[in-house]
Amino acid sequence: MSQSTPRPGSPSPGGSKDSAPGPGPGRPATPGVRASDAEREAVVEWLRVASVEGRLTLEELTERTEAAYAAVSRDDLEGITADLPGMGAPGAEPAPLQVKRRFSAIMGDCKERIVGRIDEPLEAVSVMGDVELDLRGAQVPSGVVRVQATAVMGDVKIIVPDGIAVELSGYAFLGDRKVAVRESGAGARVPVVQVTARAVMGDIKIVDDEHHAPVRRAISAWWHDRRS
Repeated sequence: MSQSTPRPGSPSPGGSKDSAPGPGPGRPATPGVRASDAEREAVVEWLRVASVEGRLTLEELTERTEAAYAAVSRDDLEGITADLPGMGAPGAEPAPLQVKRRFSAIMGDCKERIVGRIDEPLEAVSVMGDVELDLRGAQVPSGVVRVQATAVMGDVKIIVPDGIAVELSGYAFLGDRKVAVRESGAGARVPVVQVTARAVMGDIKIVDDEHHAPVRRAISAWWHDRRS
């Protein structure tokens, strides 16, 4: 008896599963499908909207934006937005407005961790004292923080999240202006901190978490690796 010829698309007798047709319309995508640049940019925009709605702090927005640009697969992108509602969902209640915008130290110290919503420029003034301004927990709907920093025979330190972009302008007379942050990838739309610095016999520094507490960060990384 003659053997019938298989119809197109039908598995041949004794054929393996590898010959089955691949993903197509109506079939779920295979796990680990590589992400495209357009998909990465869409997730970054999703994160920006979530930040505007008050769902992400500046630190979270920066970390997730960086992770989105580094994502290899669609699964990686899905993990970044897993705890966020879909685009167009009702907005969350935003964080309280950061009412205090001027931070000064006159022959003393001033340390502030901003956790409110920043809608206006901040000002840090040090005269023979030290001002430390931590922006990592702030909510920044616009994605841009503007700070005017003045140091006269004193120091101003501004702490920002890892991976953020910093734009520094101004001048230093018998003093120093310094940025110690890890640079973000070229072309990445990461949040920005713009600092106008005026230093007269004083120092103004903008540092990220890695440069602010390197020893603590190294211990934390060691402990994490030890437990994993």
